[in-house]
Amino acid sequence: MVRWNGAKAFGFIKSDQTPADIFFHIRDFSGAPVPTEGLQVGFDEIHVGGKGPRAMQVRPLNDEQNPSNQRPPGRPPRADQPNRRAPARAASGRRASETASQAQPNSLVMALMLVWLVLLVAGALTGRFTWFVLPAAFGLNLVTFYTYWQDKHAARQGAWRIKEDTLHLLGLAGGWPGAWFAHQILRHKSSKQAFRAVYWATAILNTAALLAWVALPWFQR
Repeated sequence: MVRWNGAKAFGFIKSDQTPADIFFHIRDFSGAPVPTEGLQVGFDEIHVGGKGPRAMQVRPLNDEQNPSNQRPPGRPPRADQPNRRAPARAASGRRASETASQAQPNSLVMALMLVWLVLLVAGALTGRFTWFVLPAAFGLNLVTFYTYWQDKHAARQGAWRIKEDTLHLLGLAGGWPGAWFAHQILRHKSSKQAFRAVYWATAILNTAALLAWVALPWFQR
């Protein structure tokens, strides 16, 4: 536990598996001692929209290691004392399944990104647009990534957020590859299903429009 605000009854946990500090509230904490900075805890991690990671079922690790909390071999667990290690194993299983489920979409977006890049180069080679489009596209994606970072920083500071429509417009204009890298590196807007659905729509529409523009002379023949 890296931070604890006793007056407001919330704190943050540092985990090697998550870049951002993980928020938790006192109502999600159980066991003794009371939360203090430096306390080693176990927890289940969830993601709620664009608000960043949150810890549930936070408990001190010394509770799990205390012999008084362990039942003798062969004795079934009591109804009022469930196995404390089960939530941690369940959380690990969920993280593994989420990683496996994300592998296929990530491979699809990388393939779409390759098609998008080939279309940009092909359009420049065939004269459909000038070579200036290539550095402009690169610059747009840098701006998109920075905008995502700014929105995540604002979310952690409780400041004014950037509208999701603005993020989608940047993606539709051609910044969707930069948005994807922001999802992966910053872990921002990576678990909100409604946002991800619109993101995929902007990526496909932008690539389809680029394909139509580059291939238009062949269709007119």
